[in-house]
Amino acid sequence: MSNSFVDLEFYRGITIVRDMSLERFASKDTLNWLLGPENPSIRFWALLQLKNRPLNAPEVVESQNAIMTTACVKTILKAQRKEGQWFHYDDMYNPKYTATTHTLLVLAELGAKRVPQIEKAIEYLFQFQRNSGHFLIELPKTEKGKDSVVKDGCCIDGNILYYLIHFGYLDDPRTQKLIDFQIEYHSDDVGGWKCRAFPIDKSKVFPVNCFMGGVKVLKALARIPTKNRSSDLKQIIEQEVEIILENQIFNYLRDTDGSRKAKAGWKRFGFPLFYQSDVLEVLDVLTELGIKDERMRESVDLILSNRNELGTWDLKNTFNGKMLCEIDKKNAPSKWITLRALRVLHRYYS
Repeated sequence: MSNSFVDLEFYRGITIVRDMSLERFASKDTLNWLLGPENPSIRFWALLQLKNRPLNAPEVVESQNAIMTTACVKTILKAQRKEGQWFHYDDMYNPKYTATTHTLLVLAELGAKRVPQIEKAIEYLFQFQRNSGHFLIELPKTEKGKDSVVKDGCCIDGNILYYLIHFGYLDDPRTQKLIDFQIEYHSDDVGGWKCRAFPIDKSKVFPVNCFMGGVKVLKALARIPTKNRSSDLKQIIEQEVEIILENQIFNYLRDTDGSRKAKAGWKRFGFPLFYQSDVLEVLDVLTELGIKDERMRESVDLILSNRNELGTWDLKNTFNGKMLCEIDKKNAPSKWITLRALRVLHRYYS
């Protein structure tokens, strides 16, 4: 895997130096826009990931506390049922985007902190974990039901692992069991994790196993501190990174003549994404892992080319109207997309 770069590149007629600082990508006004108190979630992540503040810094702690008082988080927590779930008790996945697992993912993405209501929801969710370590969406009706050997839906497991780590459950034996399942079920020969939903037509894709689902698992694994990664996890991360790079981030579709074709929808940046993905999310995961590779260049250039006249980025893909609260406005400057774009560029070029 190459980590070497040419020293200069040209973008829209402007010479860009590879070691440019964050300020070269964002004006002072843009940074102030992200760091303002109006959106505590954005401020929280920007302080951590753009300003490199430690998690226990007073301003970071203050921002995360403020997240819990926002209208969105208050609306979500108010909708929680007394047993700990959102909506149906025996289904943690449906209805999509508002049921328990989707809602916990949104809370984690927003930067919510671990509070008793979230702990109750997670304890409820663990009822869906099978003895193998993975999760199915329906509550097992008997103890025998926990012995299910169905193995698919790596996007579900990946998203669950992501928010379990965010909420401080990495050392919980049940989370470790989920991680062990990812190791055991990983297809070491061809990479990825099998899913009955992918591919619908093998002749139309290059990856053998679920490409988007693999991104979700990798996103979660990236949040495991390096010192906590076993040799098996390190090997899986390396293999999955290489698969993504081989498929040029978003060119994993196979055209009728056998050539590579772009996944057009991945060029439209969104937040949150649930089981979907896009170029920005994939680069976010890769750069969090410290990956810098020439095969990322086309995707990085795509991010640069999507910057609007204000020097920010617009939200192009949204689940607004389907979630319990709306996040940013479609086709308008988005703090979430701008935050993610800037942290990708900052990591890639630093």
